Amino acid sequence: MKKVVWVFALIILVFLGDRVGGWVCEKLTENSQFRYSRIYNGNLEAELLFVGNSRGLMFYQPHVEETAGLSTLNISYNGMPIDLANVIIQDHFEKNVLPKTMLIDVTMCDRQNQSLISGFSPYRAYSERLGQLIKQNAPKSYYGGGLSHLFLYNNEIFQRALYYLNKSDEDWLIDREMNQNLVDLIKAEKEYIITTNDYLLNSLTELVQTAKNHEIDVKLVVNPYYPPFAAKITNLEDFINQVEDRTSLKVYDYSMAYNNVKGFGDYQHLNKFGSIEYLNILIEDGILPSKQKKLSSLPN
Repeated sequence: MKKVVWVFALIILVFLGDRVGGWVCEKLTENSQFRYSRIYNGNLEAELLFVGNSRGLMFYQPHVEETAGLSTLNISYNGMPIDLANVIIQDHFEKNVLPKTMLIDVTMCDRQNQSLISGFSPYRAYSERLGQLIKQNAPKSYYGGGLSHLFLYNNEIFQRALYYLNKSDEDWLIDREMNQNLVDLIKAEKEYIITTNDYLLNSLTELVQTAKNHEIDVKLVVNPYYPPFAAKITNLEDFINQVEDRTSLKVYDYSMAYNNVKGFGDYQHLNKFGSIEYLNILIEDGILPSKQKKLSSLPN
């Protein structure tokens, strides 16, 4: 009899510990300065909205805000798939002040990413559509989070929320410079194909249409690649044509618009120096709106 009592006591203790621990993690997530915490807290104001995967982080917010004189929000994340971005942005539109302009790097339509979708479990309590997306892509994770509240926070996204608990996440961009060895190795790189499918393109189309319904100006771009690498992308033109056909919007192709090796961290990502130069090009071309007439100077 005593053993049974102890077993029940242990079960109750574990259950209470899980619920208390989950509550603590929830409050830490809510109080974070991480971009997704701020979205789901609501009342966020941003005139420019940037969307992408890791390549979307090239929309370097501190320089945009300084140069364009406009407030920004960048929902980009490493490996961010377009279906997840679509859900988060629809939630953003419902909970916050609508942006005036949205820039999307369409190369994010290159993958589905069930593991990252599952990793956004810390925010599923704030969004029924996010919960449904997690359920569709990672049912085991979805139901596991129902049994254990702590399980919802066993992921990289919660770790990021903790990291940005008391500091801004707007300076999140690589600052390394591509070395000569990497420059030389480009000759041995194989041909590269941007893979996509109807599901991903439909998610992009839905996102664009939602923004249009809210009278948000949508601009589609292909952010720069290191030009010798971009030359190895065999289907970029066809990919762009598919996007334009689905969305009825022009895609502004900047894949080879920047060629200063100093501005690249690797073949697919600009560093801070390159991002600043690229953003100045977008402002000069009128892709990015600006309240400022003069571009700020580049760093030494």
